Amino acid sequence: MADIKAYISNAKRLLIADGTHFSAQKPDPERRLASLDIFRGLTVALMILVDDAGGEWPKMGHAPWHGSHLGDFVMPFFLFIVGMAIPLTFKGITSRDHAVKKMIVRTLKLLLWGIMLQGGFSHGPDKLSYGVDLKKIRWCGILQRIAFAYLVMALMEIFRKKDHTKDPPPGRLSIFRLYGSHWLVGACILVVYLAVIYGMYVPHWQFTVNDEESADYGKVFSVECAVRGKLDPACNAIGYIDRKILGINHLYQHPAWKRSEACTDDSLYEAPFKTSAPTWCKAPFEPDGILSSISSVLSTITGVHFGHVHVHLKGDTARLKQWTLMGLALLILGLVLHFSHAMPLNKQLYTFSYVCVTSGAAALLFSAIYILVDMRGRKSMFLPFQWMGMNAMLVYVMAAQGIFAGFINGWYYNDPHNTLINWIQKRVFIGVCNSQSVGILLYVIFAEIPFWGIVAGIFHRLEIYWKL
Repeated sequence: MADIKAYISNAKRLLIADGTHFSAQKPDPERRLASLDIFRGLTVALMILVDDAGGEWPKMGHAPWHGSHLGDFVMPFFLFIVGMAIPLTFKGITSRDHAVKKMIVRTLKLLLWGIMLQGGFSHGPDKLSYGVDLKKIRWCGILQRIAFAYLVMALMEIFRKKDHTKDPPPGRLSIFRLYGSHWLVGACILVVYLAVIYGMYVPHWQFTVNDEESADYGKVFSVECAVRGKLDPACNAIGYIDRKILGINHLYQHPAWKRSEACTDDSLYEAPFKTSAPTWCKAPFEPDGILSSISSVLSTITGVHFGHVHVHLKGDTARLKQWTLMGLALLILGLVLHFSHAMPLNKQLYTFSYVCVTSGAAALLFSAIYILVDMRGRKSMFLPFQWMGMNAMLVYVMAAQGIFAGFINGWYYNDPHNTLINWIQKRVFIGVCNSQSVGILLYVIFAEIPFWGIVAGIFHRLEIYWKL
């Protein structure tokens, strides 16, 4: 995984060079933005909550189609954080060639880790099995989407490096004007996205069920479309593009739409389908696909703008004014688009209204953290989240992707279900509450997330940081 080298100086330090790179040196507190680390840690914790408790609490998971649940804020929050970190990272670059090389290497590492973690090689912490048929490997995922957005915006930031040394022109829109090219790219992305989803013709299509756990495994089904401009699960242009370019066998086999009212009477994730369920309920769909990933760059652009505000404006009040006004404007615009039925909130399609609402929420939440932490000095109450944010890749891989849980579950007594994690869940939490859903929720909040906060704190104490 990572090359480990030990260096001895005044005190023993451990340096792990890898992906984000496992940095051997303790991050300089003067150069880090504590509120951003805490926001990153909170987002990782939210992802753990969504992944491990969302199956019992559907409103914590992803919305089946239109609308947004708690889980639908995780991805845009990550993209916002990545965007905000870009100006802070590249503001001091001295060599453009070195910065481009570093950016390309980081992008490739994100892509490779994404395919390894979400391509299908690991079958989940409860399956105790590994391996993937390359004919069915999933090419897209969370880290791949982050890699693409990072690549686009980091390239723009590197080649607009000279703007960091300029003073913003006078006026309320000074930062927007200084980085007008970023917003021009955003406008082009939006125009292309809207033209495709509303203008592309989607023909009839068919698929074979490749989920080996499905009762319909191996059966072939047809879906009738022959339409343009539809945003429903069956006939949207985003799914059509992914089926044509990625191949239908390489898409996500468990899309959130399987929990929609059209497909099932039960909103729990693996509930059986209705006998009258349309055929598309059984089809795969890629929520992190090609066109939706292009649209997701808009979330990163918003984060980059916040980073520019932090770089160019030195007063906290001036920064907060810019951040909160933009956050409120985005949030209101997205809600108006959704409730006026002009464009629904939809994470799977990554619609513009969804971009606005989630970016606005990220902006306001970050601003609140900035007030508490960087302005009022209340950092101590958020220390576990700061530690998780400084080692986000470690916690994401081990906790959110279930690698550590899979390792622990591999050591069982007499029965594969008789593991330490299952024992803690059932005897300590579910048994006390006499409720599966409440017990799992309490386990995640009071055991799993605090555990990873402590682990991240130990790694911080040892000055071990896994960064790409």
